[in-house]
Amino acid sequence: MKEPIQKPASATHAVIYCRVSSTKQKIEGRGLESQEHRCRKYAVDRGYEVEAVFPDDITGGVDFMKRPGMVALLSYLEAQPAKSYVVIFDDLKRFARKTAFHLKLREELARRGARVECLNFKFEDTPEGQFIETVMAAQGELEREQNARQTRQKMQARLEKGYSVFAAPIGYVYGKDKLHGKILTRDEPIASIVQEALEGFAMGRFQSQAEVKRFLESQPAFPKDLSGGLIRQWKVSKMLRRVTYAGYIEAPDWGVSLRKGHHEPLISFETYTRIQERLNGSTRAPARKDLNEDFPMRGFVLCNDCGEPLTACWSKGKTKRYPYYLCDTRGCESYRKSVRRADIDEGFEAFLQALQPTKQLFGLVRDMFIAAWDMRLAQAKKQKSELEKQLRDTSKQVDAFLDRIVNADNPALIEAYEQRLDKLGRERILLEEKAGKIIPPKGRLEEFIELSLEFLSNPWDIYKNGSLAIKKTVQRLAFEEPVRYCRKQGYRTPKITLPFKVLDDLNHQKCDMVPPHGLEPRTY
Repeated sequence: MKEPIQKPASATHAVIYCRVSSTKQKIEGRGLESQEHRCRKYAVDRGYEVEAVFPDDITGGVDFMKRPGMVALLSYLEAQPAKSYVVIFDDLKRFARKTAFHLKLREELARRGARVECLNFKFEDTPEGQFIETVMAAQGELEREQNARQTRQKMQARLEKGYSVFAAPIGYVYGKDKLHGKILTRDEPIASIVQEALEGFAMGRFQSQAEVKRFLESQPAFPKDLSGGLIRQWKVSKMLRRVTYAGYIEAPDWGVSLRKGHHEPLISFETYTRIQERLNGSTRAPARKDLNEDFPMRGFVLCNDCGEPLTACWSKGKTKRYPYYLCDTRGCESYRKSVRRADIDEGFEAFLQALQPTKQLFGLVRDMFIAAWDMRLAQAKKQKSELEKQLRDTSKQVDAFLDRIVNADNPALIEAYEQRLDKLGRERILLEEKAGKIIPPKGRLEEFIELSLEFLSNPWDIYKNGSLAIKKTVQRLAFEEPVRYCRKQGYRTPKITLPFKVLDDLNHQKCDMVPPHGLEPRTY
């Protein structure tokens, strides 16, 4: 046991301890100021000289050694052993709201030769006084735990009704609604940035979490949490796994299973499911971090000798720097042999310019799109009927497992049923979502045709005027696979995607008018 610090018997010096329960109360309220004012008045009335004030904005149930203000107060007392101090605080609840911590803190202060005085409670060094003090401390602990229980019950009830009660995810803020009360609402422009990141990862535009991270770091409006405009990797991983973005609420630690939320989703549940499948599947090598506008073909053009992607660099000459692509694969015949950037970039640009079809084809192409759309619409109606059948079957399985859980006595069996029920619930959500949107709304046809024709008619213009991300997208949409380049012969024949194949076939086939007498040979 530590020996108490010896101090003079008289105590005319005082320090004040103030505490509120949260940083929000500290910023928005005036609790600390009012406590300090009352304590200073108390000290003046008793002739105490106040030397310092130690505030805290942390909940009272926590260990006092984790409160910065209390730790600073104890250190202050230890640093001046020659003085006797009175520690003044406003209310017994501000001291500690857990009996064990209360008694321990009293012991620590007594060991430092300080005595405590409270505006709303009189400490007495008698058995009766100590008993009353212990009872009051226990009452404070009881109130704290009752408040915590009531708060948790209210939060759980809100969760069960489909409302988020935790800190708003990035892209959302809490707003007030006449019907729903406090509810998550979109926080623009951050919400649109998060939506693009999530959908991009689901569709494969971003091949890894590292690429999502770099995309978010490139957005000025997205909040950063590290110096240099960087984001912690765990924040990206947590964002990709949040079902809240799909419009659903889930809190397994609180006993709340997956359910539809009342807030507006940023992505569909199908997109969320695809993200989880990608996260739980095999990892992919991330795109190079050093991709930049100087070398748009980096990563997409392959060495013809070894089949590996070409790298790129700037080479320093006597008077200026020169850009080159080169193969960096050891053992390759073209290892470290440079190719001028102009040869690579201009050759690819010539491919894109050759892909642009003539204007005469576009009337035919539009008709082809409409015919394909009608065919797809008929298929969608059949698929919707099949999805609705699967949905009915899944609902029957859910009801059957619920009956089994009610009748089961084995805890292990009940847990297995609940896991299966959770899986079926997610399948049902996915089926409902697919059935609801498989048939496109009216007006989508024209939008689809215009966007498709715009890309098919101007791949070169889009590539030339677009950012690096747009250039990479055009590369993937126009060509089935990366293109090969030979140092001596140039580009090899690339494999273009199906739409451009069809247009190329239509553009080069020989067409003649049917003669008046028809296609059958004449008879004389």
